[in-house]
Amino acid sequence: MTRRHGYALLAAILSAIVALSAAIYVGVTTDSGTQDRNTLAGPRIPHNSAAPASTAVWVGSWSASPVGAEPGTETAGLAGRSVRNVVHAGIGGTSARITLSNLYGQSPLTITHASIALSATADTAEAVADTMRRLTFGGNTVVVVPAGQQVLSDAVSLRIPAGSDVLVTTYSPTRSGPVTYHPHARQTSYAAVGDRTEDTAAAAYTERTEYWRYLTALDVLSDEAVGTVVAFGDSLTDGVGSTANANHRWTDLLSQRLRTALAAGRDLPRYSVVNQGIGGNQVLADGLGRPAENQAGVDRFARDVLGRANVKIVVVDLGINDILRNPRLADPDAIVEGLRTLVRQAHARGIKVVGATLMPFGGHRGYTDARESVRQQINAEIRAGRVYDAVVDFDQAVRDPYDPRRFRSDYDSGDHLHPSDKGYERMAESFDLDDLKGAAPAEL
Repeated sequence: MTRRHGYALLAAILSAIVALSAAIYVGVTTDSGTQDRNTLAGPRIPHNSAAPASTAVWVGSWSASPVGAEPGTETAGLAGRSVRNVVHAGIGGTSARITLSNLYGQSPLTITHASIALSATADTAEAVADTMRRLTFGGNTVVVVPAGQQVLSDAVSLRIPAGSDVLVTTYSPTRSGPVTYHPHARQTSYAAVGDRTEDTAAAAYTERTEYWRYLTALDVLSDEAVGTVVAFGDSLTDGVGSTANANHRWTDLLSQRLRTALAAGRDLPRYSVVNQGIGGNQVLADGLGRPAENQAGVDRFARDVLGRANVKIVVVDLGINDILRNPRLADPDAIVEGLRTLVRQAHARGIKVVGATLMPFGGHRGYTDARESVRQQINAEIRAGRVYDAVVDFDQAVRDPYDPRRFRSDYDSGDHLHPSDKGYERMAESFDLDDLKGAAPAEL
């Protein structure tokens, strides 16, 4: 062999090695979240001209906790109907994935068709035509979700702007038993007869509902955020009392505040904010049923906080229902210890915890002076720094300065327990954004 031929052969071998290495590198998918370690990687994400692909991470853009089984679906579920959930994206991204839950189903849930698209306008099931994307699960369009389980979709390339409404549609042709749902969504969603999953028009979607069904999370591959803040609470976090379809929960408003502050140049973490509130939720007590509906905070924390994508901070606003729903006088020490249990679970994963004081409920039908004393004892422990890493004083923010057992009148929705839109806005304003800095204290 001549020297020239030898050089040519060597060059060809080196070229082949470089090409093979590049192919292997491109084929590797990095897991930036906590939900998808056992799922197949989704399609490659196209290059984003706004930022290098290596800077994008998976974060939560929207979420809702599974609460229970939807009444009236015990036998047939929603067989033969398309369910179009409308959710509000708190942060933008270049790709998306969803989580579907069959936690309260008693038989496997078969989804034969699922899609995601941007909503064309507010308060409609109409989709923007060129944003309609078919969803897959492990590369397949059909997925079977076992009873009591959840499933994560593959990633799909779709530019989702922050603050946009997103339509996630599923179709199941077969009976699945009880539908896992989230009531009190404060958001209108839709259903249609037949497989209308990829319909962009709204005509077939004649059923309106204030439930979210099956869908429990929307994650985005984002170059706008580096982590997720999870708000963990009860109806006061869920947004009961706020205007429907207005995204006026305190979590929505906190997300807007953070984005505005970052745009103005403040030195703050780039985080998304997602909501894991459940109306009536307690720290210590489960609801009825098996599995328990409205699962206790100490039991659902792993699923609803630790199981979310790339969590950095959790904000806990929980405890008022332990006081109001206890047939006897609640033990403040037991409630505080339950809250500390949440903190320990978070710290074990390196997650910082910001905790809220319990807001007033004077004038509510469940009010008694003895229950008010329990609330004050819990708040004293929280304010003293003996529960959380940082404190947001929602109680001080919304109470009537002349009667601190009650809401200020313009912050009260009217039931003396849940805030008005203005009250939720005041809660978001009272949050010190600097508390989002830092991490959990080191374990000694």
